[in-house]
Amino acid sequence: MKNVVVVGSQWGDEGKGKIVDWLSSKADVVVRFQGGHNAGHTLVIDGVTYKLRLLPSGIVRKNKISIIGNGVVVDPWALLDEIKEIKSKGVIVDENNLILSESANLILPFHKEMDEIREDAAGNAKIGTTRRGIGPAYEDKIGRRSIRVMDLVSESNLDHRLETVLIHHNAIRKGLGKQIYKKEQLKKDLLKIAPEILKFSQPVWKKIDEYKAKGKKILFEGAQGILLDVDHGTYPFVTSSNTVAATAATGSGCGPNTINYVLGITKAYTTRVGEGPFPTELKDKIGELLGNRGKEFGTVTSRKRRCGWFDGVLVRQTIKISGIDGIALTKLDVLDELEEIKMSIAYELNGKKIDYLPAAVDDQLKVKPIYKTFKGWKSSTKGIKDFEKLPDNAKLYIKELEKFIETKISSISTSPERSDTILIESPF
Repeated sequence: MKNVVVVGSQWGDEGKGKIVDWLSSKADVVVRFQGGHNAGHTLVIDGVTYKLRLLPSGIVRKNKISIIGNGVVVDPWALLDEIKEIKSKGVIVDENNLILSESANLILPFHKEMDEIREDAAGNAKIGTTRRGIGPAYEDKIGRRSIRVMDLVSESNLDHRLETVLIHHNAIRKGLGKQIYKKEQLKKDLLKIAPEILKFSQPVWKKIDEYKAKGKKILFEGAQGILLDVDHGTYPFVTSSNTVAATAATGSGCGPNTINYVLGITKAYTTRVGEGPFPTELKDKIGELLGNRGKEFGTVTSRKRRCGWFDGVLVRQTIKISGIDGIALTKLDVLDELEEIKMSIAYELNGKKIDYLPAAVDDQLKVKPIYKTFKGWKSSTKGIKDFEKLPDNAKLYIKELEKFIETKISSISTSPERSDTILIESPF
């Protein structure tokens, strides 16, 4: 038995949806352990497209248990809307196949407003958030003033908790010249949906322990990518949670010995949404070609992604930080039309060659990539399922990539279709 954690090894949008869907077909339990509804997965199953934001990918499959862990921040209205949307496509969602941690923290309307207020006030210094209240909700969690799922059980407790959190938020709102937030209507709105939310609520740590004892295969599903990790990413242009594989343990309530294999989803080139450093970014026709061929628009926000060459330095770094055992290389077919392909193998900073991305954002913005150039293969790889049938130049690029990042490639994706995958090693 193996329990597998799936994380993005770049800035997110690596194509986790397809890989997680394939793995969830083999797993018994699928767990979301961090993030919120700011990042999404697109799944296509039997011609039906599902766009998931909070719900784990296992929800679209029969006889799977889906869990939203304590490390996730949950907009309760967004969750209910997503459940309604997924049900309209014939998917069963009930308390038998969906579990929500009683300890999960809630995203409330004033979190979203605070997100918008800050981004608008920041001007050119904005982070590029999705404006969904993720960051402010995590701040309240760390500040020990947030509303959790369990707080919906008692009206008197909810009233007290709202009083506490709004003292903080209203002081900031007043200082910024914004109207203070009144709690009464919000309390009514929360109590109205409380029964619909609480029916999914359980102690997730206990359920996972039960599933482990029964030998169930558990898939831990990460959101975003390691380069957006609040500790290890391109700070401050990061998300508000830890996105590394180790968070699967803390974000669900199980020990690190629960994790047997870490799979890093890795795009054959690089993309980034929002602001922040991006050493290999291409602001030219090649960058446009990658974006168009790769359909690089966000699942949740539809924002256009910035595109660039594969950054081997960054991926090697995230592999070491997150303990990645193998990578699933995605979107190889997007490179099919290129005459030549480049991979960053080092950086130059202030005239010196370095082999890692420094922590200071000023240095991250100044580094210049040092490239190794490969001949393109100028032929279609779309739908190929056998490594030996790939063009010779594609095989060379993949082997050199694998050698440089010092981690084996476990699979190669050659189209958005789940079946169009070269499987080298299965995590399960």
